[in-house]
Amino acid sequence: MSGRRLIVGAGALGALLAAQWRAAGVPAVLVARGAALEVIRERGVTVRRPHGDETVVVDVVGSVDAAEPAEGDSVVLAVKAQDAEQALASLAWRPLAGGGAVADLPVVTLQNGLSAEAVASRRSAAVVGVSVGIAASHLRPGEVVSPSWPTIGVARVGAATAAGAPFVEAVREDLARAGFAASVVDDIAATKRRKLLANLRNVVEVFDVDAAERDAATDALRREAEVLFARLDLAVAPAEQGFLPVEDVPGHVPGRLSTWQSLERGTSVESDYLVGDIVLLARGAGRTVPLAEAIQHALGILAARGDRPGSVPLPAEIAHAARAGVAS
Repeated sequence: MSGRRLIVGAGALGALLAAQWRAAGVPAVLVARGAALEVIRERGVTVRRPHGDETVVVDVVGSVDAAEPAEGDSVVLAVKAQDAEQALASLAWRPLAGGGAVADLPVVTLQNGLSAEAVASRRSAAVVGVSVGIAASHLRPGEVVSPSWPTIGVARVGAATAAGAPFVEAVREDLARAGFAASVVDDIAATKRRKLLANLRNVVEVFDVDAAERDAATDALRREAEVLFARLDLAVAPAEQGFLPVEDVPGHVPGRLSTWQSLERGTSVESDYLVGDIVLLARGAGRTVPLAEAIQHALGILAARGDRPGSVPLPAEIAHAARAGVAS
């Protein structure tokens, strides 16, 4: 891709990508809003790393129109999964300099869950999906904690549409230049199903659980999802060996995942696109997934009330399944 990467979303992943690409000389513009736009415009993106903090001045704008998109650019969708539809709807038909629309540009989807690629393909022909594993945290506008160094994360890249295939290697190279251990996969949907199984801890740890109950409940949810995938004949990529080293960052308490961070900030949560994607698959096939349904329902109410993470117990169905798992 010869043009700029238009990064939509200035959370942990979007802001970090903007900083990393700036340092690597990859042309990129960060599209931010609200407090994030004000902070980053004033003083840049602050990245807190194990060896110290650094602040990187990045190109940031308040809308895709202000970026003046043109042929050769690409859209890097870095919002959470629950915000993907609104973000793409707001920018897809904005004009390009020289003719055409933003929908004519390649779109790179970085979201958890299984829905973002379909959302992007509704308007854009060339869609590249990326399954991202990263330990970054984002609790304040314009500030990202990135505890892995020099490799900041892992990324598996694959074509979500036929028209996206010619761009896959360029996306992999971009992510490698940003500091990711990046590789190409043949089946990005199967890879994202594997990532979804890993993400199920996100929706458990926000309840009042100890480590043993958290792990047992997560295992129960995963088993239910694995059974569903098998019955629907949906491929799941093999689990990867190895891990991403995570070091201490002074003043930062590690281990809190993205759903916990969202609740702590008082923003929307992506549970409808984690367990919710499992529920959607099951209902579409005339099946039920009672554990996924129970935790989606409880977490949705928790977020709607604005409760803090750790303030309510696990739903009874999940707690019972967790106890049964420990007993067995």
